Amino acid sequence: MAIDLCNKSPAALAEGDPGSWAKAGPEDPVLLEDLGTEQRDALNFAYRTTLSNVDPRFVAGDPAAWASDFGYALDRVAIRLDNRSNAELREQALNHPDPAMREQALFEYADRDHADAIDLLAQAVRDDTDRQVRWDALWAVEKLGGARAVATLQTFLKDPDPEIAEWSRLFISELQTGDPAFDGREARHTPGRTFDETIFLLIHCDLYVRLDDSNQHWGKISLAPQGLARVYGQAHACPNVATRERQLVIAKTIAGLHTDGSPHVDNYLFRGFTDRSRRDRGNFFFESLVPRPFFKSGRADDPSQGVRQANIGFARYGTWHLEPRFRVHDEYAIRYVRGRFQGWGHVNLGRIAGRPLEEVLTPGNGVLSTLHDPEVGPMTNAFILGTFKGKLNDWDGDGVIDLNSRDVYSTVDGEIDSDQDGVPDEPGLTCCDWTVRQPLP
Repeated sequence: MAIDLCNKSPAALAEGDPGSWAKAGPEDPVLLEDLGTEQRDALNFAYRTTLSNVDPRFVAGDPAAWASDFGYALDRVAIRLDNRSNAELREQALNHPDPAMREQALFEYADRDHADAIDLLAQAVRDDTDRQVRWDALWAVEKLGGARAVATLQTFLKDPDPEIAEWSRLFISELQTGDPAFDGREARHTPGRTFDETIFLLIHCDLYVRLDDSNQHWGKISLAPQGLARVYGQAHACPNVATRERQLVIAKTIAGLHTDGSPHVDNYLFRGFTDRSRRDRGNFFFESLVPRPFFKSGRADDPSQGVRQANIGFARYGTWHLEPRFRVHDEYAIRYVRGRFQGWGHVNLGRIAGRPLEEVLTPGNGVLSTLHDPEVGPMTNAFILGTFKGKLNDWDGDGVIDLNSRDVYSTVDGEIDSDQDGVPDEPGLTCCDWTVRQPLP
């Protein structure tokens, strides 16, 4: 979460040049007093709670309510496990041949909160050939926040790629009002598919690793969206209108883990509560608890150090925003979702120590974990905390937004469905069976 703390305290703003709000918006800027009551209250609350994690003197009241975030506490003491120099990061952010590594360098540099971080991110948005690097870099600009971020995002509102333009519009609106804004494109729903929507998720997280049993030494890796997807899988949020307020599936696939080239499928059924007191959105808190093989080697599908069956838990919470113009089964479709998540993991420090990041961020090189198992619990050494965003996109370039065109290999209950016919390959199986696969060496 450190990148989200950058430039948020009065001290930080006083030390740097936050930029002029007068230059950050259109001719008629969005003023705080122009916002609705709920928008204004939400922004003020977000500002106060962020400040409290930087300097508690700025907030009055019970510290239990605003100073109990474990991730923020760890971020103040953790050392960076990415030891590249700033110059190396700048060079690799623009020139590394692997787009995931370019993006990783961008997010690491932004996380370090250098004065030219927004300039570097903007250069990547302008020049990179990978569209996901571009929109993820825009997200990093939003995370840094402030007037300079808004001014930078404004320059991409007329980008030739409509997705880049809409992400820019969305991030600007969030910074100014707390709510997203979208363009006027139409949408298409494909009937006969398992899910009403398949929303591609951008996920950024900080991985805090306990370095010894004393609990006094912690390390940190800030994982950019493409790097996280490479290790843990690219995730899609898969809601159905009839059940979305109480359950949904997060369908994940890891490319490059199976020798036959097929995706490694890893599905999670989440259940929880949703507040629908507003017609245009839902606020949710969902949890997942799924059986998984825990690989003690720290790498998925690698049984060399033993395997233990365990129940893995994860939590996600946030808000989805509905689009009245997009209808599915006579209901508004979810156009955008954002939120936070947290869980536990196991990182094999011997596997990553001294290795370049290209050898660390490889498929399956990190496994989710639990504290509630007699064997797995003592091996759990990582706290995973991050944010996610997902927006409906036009994936085929026809100018129409696709609601549910993405390929996800899951039934409505999270079981593996390799041919996407709604019927599980094997009832109850929610993750690829490693015993019938030949793992990579």
